[in-house]
Amino acid sequence: MNHIERFYATAERRPVDRPASWLGIPDHSAIPALLSHFNVNDINSLKACLDDDIYPVEIPYHSPDSNAIYAAFNFAKDSHVNVDERTLTAPGFFEDYSNPADVDKFPWPDPEKYIDPEECLRVVNEVPEGYAIMGVSWSAHFQDACAAFGMETAMIKMILEPEMFKAVIDRITDFYLRANEIFYKATQGKIHAVLIGNDFGSQNNLMVSPEMLREFVFDGTKKMIEQAKKYNLKVVHHSCGSIYDIIPDLIDLGVDIIHPIQALAANMEPQRLHDDFGSRISFCGGVDAQHLLVNGKPEDVYAKVKELEEIFPTGLIISPSHEAILPDIPPANIEALFNALKR
Repeated sequence: MNHIERFYATAERRPVDRPASWLGIPDHSAIPALLSHFNVNDINSLKACLDDDIYPVEIPYHSPDSNAIYAAFNFAKDSHVNVDERTLTAPGFFEDYSNPADVDKFPWPDPEKYIDPEECLRVVNEVPEGYAIMGVSWSAHFQDACAAFGMETAMIKMILEPEMFKAVIDRITDFYLRANEIFYKATQGKIHAVLIGNDFGSQNNLMVSPEMLREFVFDGTKKMIEQAKKYNLKVVHHSCGSIYDIIPDLIDLGVDIIHPIQALAANMEPQRLHDDFGSRISFCGGVDAQHLLVNGKPEDVYAKVKELEEIFPTGLIISPSHEAILPDIPPANIEALFNALKR
């Protein structure tokens, strides 16, 4: 199987020659050690060395506020702005607003101004031949809505002023639908999947109830999934944390692959996920990045990958349980992860 065939077979839970893999997105601070360990000069050479299957491409975005689409909204109040360390817990622009009509008082960015279709096509065409290409749009409308108010205030608004919260999250959803449409049209026929998502879970449970997610969030999620499906893309949905209780919702919404199986979160054990949902949806992740990849030995990582292979003969893209490879992960453990896949 080639990379693309292996990706599709895994997403569709068909037999594979070996488990599909995704390195993730190494943090810039982790890249020098990885390149040195594998004796390569760049990320393309690293992925070729690992024989990785998926190549992520983030939507190019350039505005006065941000060069990353996941930070397109500068919601933090002036006294709390820190471009390098934006936080959901900072007081947000809409903190003191209660009237949905005031939603227009925020200077909403126009994606048509800040996303160049030609650049979208160029960055996809720059991907080395043969990879399953995954557009990374994030489209984190729930997280952004939390940032728009400040997280604590957002949770209160959902209960006491639901129309205000809906007005804000709907505007955010509209932004992402327009942004994604530009990217999908520009790259039509050249990408195979898209990564979207929000962090819904903590270590032990969901941050809000399934009922609240269904009321406020999943309508926007459904629109973004349906949009991607019109372009024949597999949808990879990201959420850190314990999200067991809403996996049936994600299945019903049309998600193809759930990422990243935060391995130490409550009820997210791979065997449980396989037994309860493995016939209806695929997964990506599973190799614990909270403890194992950071503190474990290469032989421990190797053994975990083999264990995951036994649980998921297919239907699991084996990857660290967080998309960002951080500098506290020894490169030898990344090597062990990929060595296990090849043997």
